[in-house]
Amino acid sequence: MLELKAEPLTPEAFAPFGDVIDTRTAEYFHINAGRTRRYHDLAKVETLGEETRALISIFVSQPISLPLELDFLERHPLGSQAFMPLHEERFVVVVAPPGETIDPDEVRAFVTDGRQGVNYRAGTWHAIQSVLEREGEFLVVDRGGEGNNCDEHPLALRVSL
Repeated sequence: MLELKAEPLTPEAFAPFGDVIDTRTAEYFHINAGRTRRYHDLAKVETLGEETRALISIFVSQPISLPLELDFLERHPLGSQAFMPLHEERFVVVVAPPGETIDPDEVRAFVTDGRQGVNYRAGTWHAIQSVLEREGEFLVVDRGGEGNNCDEHPLALRVSL
């Protein structure tokens, strides 16, 4: 079984897998007569293939127990998938680079601080939603349209903080 220790989520460490969504480090400009800060273009939304569209959903996830034990990772080869917590929920992120197989030496685990979201690039292997402490609500942006956009790869792993 692959043992991982989740590290703090930073834009630099997560860059090979996608984008960290965090208004505290992003640039903004004012709109709505100066009453609103717009944090613009925080993640690259990818919808690959014919006749696709971006989907906006809300996921409500039950909390996991630690250590987190998983027996597979999944990927979405035809589009990115972004998760943004709505109520400062912390969550565990497990990722591996895109490819047909997963190299255990390249699997990484991160823990968010509750204000950060992630955007997985198309094809990035990742764990299922793994919220800590309490039920979590997440704004999710991903791809809709034709084609199989979810693959699973068996991999036994355990993540601790």
